[in-house]
Amino acid sequence: MRFADEFKSAVTPRAALLVIGVLALQLLFIASYVGALHDPRPKDVAFGVVAPGEAAEQTVRRLRELPGKPLDPRRVKDEATARHKIMSREIDGALVVDPRGATDTLLVASGAGTALSRTLTTLVTEVDADQKRTVKSVDVAPASGQDFNGLSSFYLVVGWCVGGYLCASILAISAGSRAANVPRAVIRLGTMALYSAIGGLGGAVIIGPILGALPGSVLGLWGLGALVIFGVGAITLALQALTGIMGIGLAVLLIVIGGNPSAGGAFPLPMLPPFWKAIGPWLPPGAGTWVARSLAYFEGNAITWPLLVLAGWALLGAVVTLALSARRTTRSGSIDLSGTGYGKSVA
Repeated sequence: MRFADEFKSAVTPRAALLVIGVLALQLLFIASYVGALHDPRPKDVAFGVVAPGEAAEQTVRRLRELPGKPLDPRRVKDEATARHKIMSREIDGALVVDPRGATDTLLVASGAGTALSRTLTTLVTEVDADQKRTVKSVDVAPASGQDFNGLSSFYLVVGWCVGGYLCASILAISAGSRAANVPRAVIRLGTMALYSAIGGLGGAVIIGPILGALPGSVLGLWGLGALVIFGVGAITLALQALTGIMGIGLAVLLIVIGGNPSAGGAFPLPMLPPFWKAIGPWLPPGAGTWVARSLAYFEGNAITWPLLVLAGWALLGAVVTLALSARRTTRSGSIDLSGTGYGKSVA
């Protein structure tokens, strides 16, 4: 009985539930990362074909009928248009057929992820070999020589996301997971905004001027970093306002377990399984990675939608945090002087 009493004191029902929650997160982490990344295969990769007349239709048809449907080919008017579409991130590559010779040109963009550009090169080389043709590859938007495998953008965004949910978690642990009233919620959000500005600048300076891993505008990356950090931090604060300390676990589930493997970092989105390919652009790591690569290698093209996604997370997190704080103050008619989220009645 003595041991049983000690056990009950050491592992409370609340602690037991938290341990079960951690176990669930651990198993989901393994399932998500291995599920997304263990067998990358290209699927419906947006791909252009430049060729005259009937040759274009034949090439498109041949590529569309490849086993597993790795490509989503479409005819493009000329090489200049194909290059423009790649830089605009409308397509991921293009084959320029030479009607007068036996060597075609494959346009790729390793700045969007070298795994995809290598996969396209291998795939198209094999297809052309069946037709007794050869392929030369041209990198339209090459990754920096200091950006191994085009992963620096992803690592940068992951670092920003980690800063966002850790800062919000520290605010919760140190002063109560639920802000007691609207002024305190505003202060927490203001602290997150200041932290986001500093963290965004730090990441942009480290990845650019200090390490030389990413080209592009430091100011652009700074703004992106601030938005990513604040968005992740705000949604973490909102989850904590909804569920208390469990909100930290939910933030990890959303950002780390769901967001990181679906971000298109190690393997770009066209190489991910359908579930992760679908959710990636809607979560902060995926939206942030896309924008960072566009700023670095694609002249800032195709960033409006992912920036709106990031802004949406930031706005949602801030609104929910403030709304729940206002509701709690109104319902309790109290002010929490302890920071725990539970106030004393005010006479």
